[in-house]
Amino acid sequence: MALLVFVSTLSFTIESHYCGDVLVDSSVFGSVESCGMEVQQKPSSKECDLINKKNCCSDEQLVVDGQDNLKISFDKLDKEQQLLVATFIYSYINLFTEQQTENTSFRDYSPPPLVRDVQVLDQTFLI
Repeated sequence: MALLVFVSTLSFTIESHYCGDVLVDSSVFGSVESCGMEVQQKPSSKECDLINKKNCCSDEQLVVDGQDNLKISFDKLDKEQQLLVATFIYSYINLFTEQQTENTSFRDYSPPPLVRDVQVLDQTFLI
């Protein structure tokens, strides 16, 4: 149950860097590495227009948001749901308690008399 709650509330971002149509790098918990096609220095205005037209790199982010509304009030449940929750909790707690019942049905009865020892006569012994 704890793992299910943890996975349903987990939020993360997947970042991807594409150079053209080719996936260069993807990352879940960090930043992506670029392919090196970005210009490091400032070019002139003519070069800027040419570079902007030919820019083939793109970055994408996929954001997965987890569930935020987990607090359920016990008062908002109807009577059948409250009964179900109470029964579940009671039976779950009783799974871990050791039941101490003694089987005393044989206490009032004596064993039958031994007329002959069948294992010795037939020579069948458990090893």
